[in-house]
Amino acid sequence: MIRQSLFASWLAAAAFISAPAMAETLTVGANVGNVPWEFQDESGQIVGFEVDLVTEVAERLGYDGVDIQNIPFNGLFSAVQSGRIDVAVSSITITDERLQSVSFAQPYYDSDQSLAAKTDSGVRSSADLKGKVVGVDTGSTGDMYATERESDWGLSEIRRYEGLNPAMLDLQAGRIDGYVSDIPAVAYYLRDKPNMTVVERLTTGEQYSMMFAKDSELATKANAVLDTLKDEGFIAELHEKWFGSKPEATTSTVEKRDMPKAKS
Repeated sequence: MIRQSLFASWLAAAAFISAPAMAETLTVGANVGNVPWEFQDESGQIVGFEVDLVTEVAERLGYDGVDIQNIPFNGLFSAVQSGRIDVAVSSITITDERLQSVSFAQPYYDSDQSLAAKTDSGVRSSADLKGKVVGVDTGSTGDMYATERESDWGLSEIRRYEGLNPAMLDLQAGRIDGYVSDIPAVAYYLRDKPNMTVVERLTTGEQYSMMFAKDSELATKANAVLDTLKDEGFIAELHEKWFGSKPEATTSTVEKRDMPKAKS
């Protein structure tokens, strides 16, 4: 009886070991409405440059799919730190301050900030912002940039938004005089809106990547996949798909880069 029981236990263990591992879904946090990175198309499906990219990374890592959770930009940081999500995307800029508490894979897009305004507003650059109201995305690098220059620009107010769409609606309606945000998203949004334009490129030398919990093993694995996708030209093809042009050969969209580390 004991031998039979041991044999049955061995068979059960062997069956468990030989059974295929259960497929996993990669949980992705994103501030949906951030064109062209992650937004809803006319059918309500979440699409975009980073949606395509993180889906491909997940597939290469053996996940059976991705679950995209819509989270306000400022909430993405606590969401990855707490383990509520596996990874965050939303044109998130790598900064040394952020690297103190989270990890990033290598960058895949080089960017700057921008100042957008209505074409008939009289705002032609940041020099015209004295006494004006400027909108930013809460907690973004655009928020940091404008806050640091609030006195220099002579702003009457910085108004904070959860995403590009509500800020642009207020800009169009004249409730704010300018909007400071990532130039690729703003330029994409304004491509068919002739009454608004980017009046100044604000050089910041930013780079975007996927964000993970601090020292996450998943970050290292994703970084290796990005190496492969750059070698294959996959990310460059995404640039052509979403921006209508080839990326410059010297950008992080094409060139492989080291995984970023905190300076201190």
